[in-house]
Amino acid sequence: MTRTELIQKIFERKSCLCVGLDPDLEKLPVQFDRRSASLFPFVKEIIDATKDLCVAYKINTAFFEAYGSAGWKALEACIKYIPSSHFIIADAKRGDIGNTSSRYAKAFFETLQCNAVTIAPYMGRDSIEPFLQFDDKWSIVLALTSNEGSNDFQQKIIGGKPLWKLVLEETSKYSTPQNMMYVVGATRASLIKEVRKIVPEHFLLIPGVGAQGGTVKEVMENGMIKDCGLLINVSRGILYASNEKDFSEHARNAAIKYQTEMKDYL
Repeated sequence: MTRTELIQKIFERKSCLCVGLDPDLEKLPVQFDRRSASLFPFVKEIIDATKDLCVAYKINTAFFEAYGSAGWKALEACIKYIPSSHFIIADAKRGDIGNTSSRYAKAFFETLQCNAVTIAPYMGRDSIEPFLQFDDKWSIVLALTSNEGSNDFQQKIIGGKPLWKLVLEETSKYSTPQNMMYVVGATRASLIKEVRKIVPEHFLLIPGVGAQGGTVKEVMENGMIKDCGLLINVSRGILYASNEKDFSEHARNAAIKYQTEMKDYL
């Protein structure tokens, strides 16, 4: 999916909502058992309940990979079920050099047919560039994350700047806003304006809204550009809005709430 196509979908649906698919078997509603066979049926109902309200789905691959070949089969089924009109993100946080990165890219872009993959930039340029060789595919680089441990490295001052600023400055040279995004946590809303000074045109994937305390209002007011430039991810706040049999109705109501907030800015 090209940048132009993504922007068009955002403004058509008045939504920059990305629904995070992190199916934790221990948290599934009462009608599902705790086996990997429940992964796809649960995710299928979430997709059916939200697909007209969001523009993207972010699949956390760890929640599938944990169950070996059965989990991988469920992952493939989920990706195939997502409508082609939606932007599909493999939240896999890959990052290695040379042929290894090229194989990761092939797995997610060609075999699984995802539109984007999240990448850890610690190993530098040659861990990111192989992902950039695929037409109309996106590399989403971890920059400023919302977890508490991000302070261990990302906020360390190097040469007078926090490391996250150096990551943005350097990696933004590798490609263009046409195929590169950045992960910036919603709990860092006060810093999103600083992020925009370095990458004023790139899309930002924003996790941390909802259960982690981030808000749509803060993110939109600090990070939105004329092309929107945001994908705001909500996972637990939608997936686990209820653990009763009518969970999909509650998931839809939660998605409506977030989309309604976004509509006011779009």
